[in-house]
Parts: sequence; C-alpha cells; structure tokens
Amino acid sequence: MSDAKLLRIVILTCTYGLFAVSLTAQDRLPPLSPDKMTDAQKKAAAEYKALRGSEMTTPPWTVLSRVPDYVIPVLQMRLHNQNNSALSPKLTEFAILIAARHWTNNFEWELHREAAIKAGLSQDIMAAVADGRRPERMAEDEELLYDFCQELMHNESVSDRTYQQALARFGEAGIVEATTLEGYYSFLAILMNMARSPLPPGAKPALIPFPK
Repeated sequence: MSDAKLLRIVILTCTYGLFAVSLTAQDRLPPLSPDKMTDAQKKAAAEYKALRGSEMTTPPWTVLSRVPDYVIPVLQMRLHNQNNSALSPKLTEFAILIAARHWTNNFEWELHREAAIKAGLSQDIMAAVADGRRPERMAEDEELLYDFCQELMHNESVSDRTYQQALARFGEAGIVEATTLEGYYSFLAILMNMARSPLPPGAKPALIPFPK
C-alpha cells in the first residue's frame, strides 16, 4: 500500500470518528419545559403556535427561544419561503439543501429532503450535493441556481457572468430570493451546529463533514 493511500485512509477514518463523536454530543440547548420559560419565551411560543398551528418543540425554534424576540421574525421569513417565494418550490428546496450541505447540518437536510422530492427535485441531484459533487443532468434552471448558490457560498460573491444568467432567468426578485435563502438557512444551520441540535429519533445522518 502506498504512503498516499495509507494517509487517505487515516484521514477518512479520523473524519468518520470525529463525526460519530459529534452525533453523540450532548444537545447544548434542548427544548425548554413551560415551567422553565420566562414570560417573553411563553409569549413567543404562543405566537409561534398561532402562526404555525403547532407547538414550538423542535430546533431551530427551541434554540432561538433563548432570545424570544427572534422567534416570530425568523418564523415569518420561513413562512415566506414556504408560501410566497419568488422561486419555484423545487428551486427553493434545492437552495436550502445547498446551504444545509455547505454547513453539514443534518437536521436541516433531513427536514427539507422530503419536501425537495415532493417538489420534483431529482434524488440523483440530492445525492450528488450530499457527496459534494456537481450534479449531472440538471435542468437549465437547476444548473443556474446551483452555480449561483455555489459561487455565493464558496467564493463569497457571484461572478458577472453567473449573475447575468441568473438575472435573465429568475429576475431581480429571484436572485434576491436565492441569496436570502442561502443566508437564512446558513443562519439556521450554524445556530443548530453551535447548539448541537440532534436529529429526530430514528433519523440517520445523510451528510458527513468534508475533510479540512
């Protein structure tokens, strides 16, 4: 066995080992029981339930509840993305998965994987994103969105060529939407990464950290 191959095996083994440790790490900011909530937190939870029709029992909302003034403004952005996005549901979910993969956030990925399938995103495309590969056989709108989001996340900017192509296809509202989707779901992903928010019971992680 060559030294290079041995080194690659060692790196991969260490990566998987660290990932396994992270999966079993304690949830730093678990849901609060009502008797532990402040009046402001109870108010935020009640407003959340009124807007969404469900209890505030899962991340990222349970993490955000530590600063209750954040909960409703952040939820309103989520409801916009869900119900009034300038992009199609398929492209909206695609952009969300790109952000989840960038930050290796399995909760976000798992939550939006089924929604992406229902919206018509190919499972082959999702598998490629999960692996860190450029997907093959993308439709034109998928390819434009992928390039736009990848440049934004990895280069911290968008080239003129990519910008003009996305603008021609999606319009100004669409490119602002794509940008805010990456920013919004990056915000939620790093919040949950910090809190070590766990996956729902029984869910298996689809993403592993990329080697540094």
